[in-house]
Amino acid sequence: MIDDLFARNRAWSSERTAERADYFESLATLQKPEYLWIGCSDSRVPANVITGLEPGEVFVHRNVANLIHPTDFNMLSVVEFAVQQLNVKHIIICGHYGCGGVRAAVSGQQFGVIDHWLQPIRDVAQQEFQCVECSTWTDPDLDKLCEASIAAQVECLSRTPTLRAAWKKGQDIAIHGWVYGLKDGLLSNLNCTIVNGVMALKA
Repeated sequence: MIDDLFARNRAWSSERTAERADYFESLATLQKPEYLWIGCSDSRVPANVITGLEPGEVFVHRNVANLIHPTDFNMLSVVEFAVQQLNVKHIIICGHYGCGGVRAAVSGQQFGVIDHWLQPIRDVAQQEFQCVECSTWTDPDLDKLCEASIAAQVECLSRTPTLRAAWKKGQDIAIHGWVYGLKDGLLSNLNCTIVNGVMALKA
């Protein structure tokens, strides 16, 4: 199975160079993405694939349930690099319907370390929904919780020192909250965009 991956890689490389001889040469010399994508680790939600973007066009960070933890130095380092060095114009926090992390957060079950990681979702559930940890969550309920969590992460990221400092310097950066549908492959804008520190008017 591992050898298959190398074979597929060689085939992919050959296809790219057949389409454009200097594909990898140009890719190796420049990384100027306008987008930072903060998404879920779920293998069914690859940023480049679902947005139709090429390598080099989107800078990506992924974690379980696309959460913004103020003490997550991995995520914060990615954001700082994207903002200060790559000068991205758009940060997209994208969750997806049917997220296992969202379901686990309010299941009432204990899974281990991940329970601590998922606490921000339970916080959103407690603030915006009647039931936090119970067996009555339906799929539509979980979809609404997923959307609410994404909006909360947009707000959380907007309060980080990196973004505040960038906006204070006059950098033009927008943070968007999107959700992806596993059943139809479509992205939806949740209209919780924050532009230069200010909530944008809903379309």
